[in-house]
Amino acid sequence: MSQLRSPRFDNSYVLLPDKFYTRQAPEPVKSPGLIRVNRSLAEQLNIDAQWLESEEGVEVLAGNRLAPGSEPIATVYAAHQFGGWNPQLGDGRAVLLGEVVDQQGERYDMQLKGSGRTPYSRGGDGRAPLGPVLREYVVSEAMAVLGVPTSRALAAVTTGEKVLRDRALPGGVLTRVSRSHIRIGTFQYFAARDDGDAVRLLADHVMQRHYPQAATAERPYLTLLQAVIGRQAGLIAQWQQLGFIHGVMNTDNMLVSGETVDYGPCAFMDRFDPKTVFSSIDTGGRYAYANQPGIGQWNLAWLARALLPLIDADENVAVELAQKAIDDFVPRYQQAYAELMCAKLGIAQPDDEARALVDDLLERMTQAGADYTLTFRRLAELAAPNAGFESVAHIFNLPEELEPWLERWQARLAQEDTSAAQRQQQMFERNPAFIPRNHLIEEVIAAAVERNDFSPFHQLVERLALPQTYAEADARYAMPPRPEEMVLQTFCGT
Repeated sequence: MSQLRSPRFDNSYVLLPDKFYTRQAPEPVKSPGLIRVNRSLAEQLNIDAQWLESEEGVEVLAGNRLAPGSEPIATVYAAHQFGGWNPQLGDGRAVLLGEVVDQQGERYDMQLKGSGRTPYSRGGDGRAPLGPVLREYVVSEAMAVLGVPTSRALAAVTTGEKVLRDRALPGGVLTRVSRSHIRIGTFQYFAARDDGDAVRLLADHVMQRHYPQAATAERPYLTLLQAVIGRQAGLIAQWQQLGFIHGVMNTDNMLVSGETVDYGPCAFMDRFDPKTVFSSIDTGGRYAYANQPGIGQWNLAWLARALLPLIDADENVAVELAQKAIDDFVPRYQQAYAELMCAKLGIAQPDDEARALVDDLLERMTQAGADYTLTFRRLAELAAPNAGFESVAHIFNLPEELEPWLERWQARLAQEDTSAAQRQQQMFERNPAFIPRNHLIEEVIAAAVERNDFSPFHQLVERLALPQTYAEADARYAMPPRPEEMVLQTFCGT
């Protein structure tokens, strides 16, 4: 194996004490086979895509051999899961191979998901069924193209082995990339053990890696908390404006880097309803679409609690400062959400009138059961009619409930400074025609699992790479599901 062709690792997390992780090699699989390599991401990460696609590369992607410089570990963390406290979790089916530095000098983790048992598997097999691997690849890459901070999929492989869930399923391994895998739950793990030294080491590592400006602030750890809150507020606003539902917003599934991670029972809404829940395990609707901002703030409060001893030696002062930071989540989220939603409607300034327009539109969409994505796409088309583009009108048109609202919206657009053509182009950029529809993902999974046919998977990934450009030839990828195609529940795959 040539080191020049394989990933060039530059590992930093392993420099922390051993209590932060367990050194753990991935478990080999029977007969690895390549599904797909994300060639553009590989190039960004200075990794030779041809090497990844080679026999040696596939062996590394499956966990059957290690690339030079890789120092595989499974990290430890705790979590509040559906509100209940679990004092020790960890990478139960993932191994962090190491860190690579991309062309812009940014550091990224390279992790195998589905790579076998670790000390944190809690009796599980540490493997991933093929379906969740394909789902995460499709959705995470679609989110990246849509501009949402997210973990990425570098590659996916089959294992040649079966994974036992409700039935025997083919196994897969996903190579996941993110700026780090440090979670709110990582801080909680050490704080719950009153290990202040570990919390400080972790916070310093996070500052150095993600928030270097915090290190020179008057109150570094408060500034760190504020920075994480800001990123999470912006991230969840991005989810909401796309109609995305994460499904398992436990504290171990929130990265302090501000990226979306752990695409388990995630889904995009078809018919707009703020109460929408897809996850089969979220029986109480804790993580419903409308609850996501509040849950994000609740999770961040636990990060604040972990950082209290570092914020100020006087506990009362620390609590007061941390509480203000947590309270600031609400206006920061609301501002980010208002800006995004107004931009979707071609409105530059999210003033009171504009916010009222957004609220009224969503209420009418709920009443009509309107498709979320196509409603906004059709509005973008109406912003400058007859502009020569291919229209979604032949598969979707606005419900009657929106007609009174349209007059108010068009009157507001007449007050905007931008030209209709420029405004429409900006709206097209913010309102995709194509999203990872749940029924399409299920089609992809069924073809791969039942027929070993990955062509639908490749076609969907490639179509979603250009979500804003609508073409009638690809109409089936934009259409809402027929009643018999509707997906009512999604599953995490563990």
